[in-house]
Amino acid sequence: MKKVVVLTGAGISAESGLSTFRDADGLWEGHDVMQVASPIGWEQNRELVLDFYNQRRRQLKEVEPNPAHKALKELEKEYEVHIITQNVDDLHERAGSKNVLHLHGELRKVRSTFDENLVLDWEDDLNEGDFCEHNHQLRPHVVWFGEGVPMMEPAMEITQQADILMIVGTSMQVYPAAGLLYYAPEDIPVYFIDPKPSAKETRKLKVFAEKASTGVPRIVKELLEDARKN
Repeated sequence: MKKVVVLTGAGISAESGLSTFRDADGLWEGHDVMQVASPIGWEQNRELVLDFYNQRRRQLKEVEPNPAHKALKELEKEYEVHIITQNVDDLHERAGSKNVLHLHGELRKVRSTFDENLVLDWEDDLNEGDFCEHNHQLRPHVVWFGEGVPMMEPAMEITQQADILMIVGTSMQVYPAAGLLYYAPEDIPVYFIDPKPSAKETRKLKVFAEKASTGVPRIVKELLEDARKN
């Protein structure tokens, strides 16, 4: 069974109604990035940071996976599918995808400020005074600016094994995530789906200048048909 590796970004979640980070009307508006997504911001104003992520967690409960998420689940009928996402939502999991790696953490999890390996599921608001078993404050389980990306190494290993690569809803211009492209085998087909693609089509790279909700189902249908012919 061929392995399809899918790299997803904010564009796929935006179609479910989740605000994106860098759009003009996105979540950063009214906040300096360093205020709400950095260790410095956390030390200076924990209440602001907690409120920022609490609002995102509440919003996540109000949205559902869209046709792009659901199509990637369908792809598992004929392929081994691995999703590497820059998103902190759980829409891929809720659509039924089995293998999802979160590069930047998960909104519905929190972790200890004493032991970063102590990670807990968390559905509701996280507040000052919510402590781990070691009596230390819990924080969002999200990779902030200036922090390392611990899941990069397993993401690289997965990408190296790809037979097909699909890039959805991300410019792939922000590092370190953009570096994953260099780990994909040189001779595999690459599908790039984005309304405003940052790359031009080549013999290897197939560009689809459209939304994830239409582009992904179309490509998935083609891939499923190809697999069933062979």
